[in-house]
Amino acid sequence: MMDWTLDDLARWNDKIERVAQDCGLDYYPQEFEVCDYHDMIGYQSYVGMPSRYPHWSFGKSFEKQNTMYKLGMSGLAYEMVINSNPCLAYLMIDNPLSMQILVMAHVYGHNDFFKNNINFSHTRAELALESFKLNADRIRSYIETPNIGYEGVERILDAAHAISFHVDRNQRIVRLSEDEQKLRHFGQLNRERATWDDLKIEVDKEEEFIPTLSEDLLLFLIEHSRFLEDWEKDILRIVRDETLYFLPQMETKIMNEGWASFWHYTILHKLNLPPAMHVDFIRSHNQVIRPHLGGLNPYHIGFTLMTHLAGKKDMFEYEINNQIFDTRTIDRDASFLRRFLTQELMEELGLFEYDQNNGQVKVSNVSNDFKGWKEVRDTLIAQTGTGSIPIIKVKGIAPLSNTLQLQHEFDGRELELGYVNKTLAYISTLWSNFPVVLETNVEGKGVSCEFKNGEFSVSQNEIEDE
Repeated sequence: MMDWTLDDLARWNDKIERVAQDCGLDYYPQEFEVCDYHDMIGYQSYVGMPSRYPHWSFGKSFEKQNTMYKLGMSGLAYEMVINSNPCLAYLMIDNPLSMQILVMAHVYGHNDFFKNNINFSHTRAELALESFKLNADRIRSYIETPNIGYEGVERILDAAHAISFHVDRNQRIVRLSEDEQKLRHFGQLNRERATWDDLKIEVDKEEEFIPTLSEDLLLFLIEHSRFLEDWEKDILRIVRDETLYFLPQMETKIMNEGWASFWHYTILHKLNLPPAMHVDFIRSHNQVIRPHLGGLNPYHIGFTLMTHLAGKKDMFEYEINNQIFDTRTIDRDASFLRRFLTQELMEELGLFEYDQNNGQVKVSNVSNDFKGWKEVRDTLIAQTGTGSIPIIKVKGIAPLSNTLQLQHEFDGRELELGYVNKTLAYISTLWSNFPVVLETNVEGKGVSCEFKNGEFSVSQNEIEDE
């Protein structure tokens, strides 16, 4: 039985908002929706969006989460908040009032982060909900088109989902087109002596110019595939646009959760909660930011670093200073950890690195010496955000065979060839079943992975890197 009413939530929300404003938070208008566990699992399956295009992967996610919840094998998210203007967040109807207050305070931290962190500047929060709805309507219109149907749409969506994160990961960098790169390249070579006609002749000599490799594979397929139909390219654009919307959330998970946890802690201490409710709050807060056995809790790491930046004011409160607001604005997880995760904090967090072979776990590095802590920190940074996703760049197209040539930016971590096989098959689908070749490294040797005529093969490169 609920120990609160909607009027109670509205009253506490007003109190929270006044404190948030006094503390300097700058956020979008905030809206809350109360839902039951079934709806919450549905929202989780669709990554929080109230409207999303249909695809079997979302249904699979729902059935898995629903089954595990009913069997008591997993719980539900404490909160779910959407990067939109106005900002939309969900409150579980079964939560007690103390938890609802904590969640609402936590949400205002996320809201402020979405509005002010530079990595979200391209996401067009004021259009987010409507854009996802329009995308869903377009996908459904293709499904309802007789000569396309669900199977035709699913074929493209399956392939697009397989490479959805192979896009330009930093939207703040202005990329030059290949023609613009050529003009700049030859313009620098001939700045003092070339007329425009001379420059144009030089630009036409493509063998003298090597363009910057593109890591936006989806965009390359949209722009350069000669055989995809317009509706197929439109589906790729939808998947790419939605990926670019979610990408900043991946890149700032530790910061975002640390920021929101810092503010729910700060706000609730300033609310002067009744003693019984304050005890519930401390218990829930500690549950949220506790370390995870055998894994990393982004709430724990983020909250620890944010409180370290703020500094203690007294036993229960932290200082609110310009540095934490500046950090919230300009950083992403990789730069945040590199700047502020010191050896002292590494030791406090108890971070270490381990290897696992044949069921045997071996600690390979710890954070208790000058060299070790940096190596552990760098390993953590390499696995945050999109760091765990390999970078695949487009080298070009073989003119006679129309083979799509790709290159893996090898960083010491090898690709799993089973996944390479399946992924190249999906890329071949989007490349109208023409061959696709990926260059990578396996066991210290350069190899070419090829998917051609439905068959996957791996061959050693004739010229190996020294």
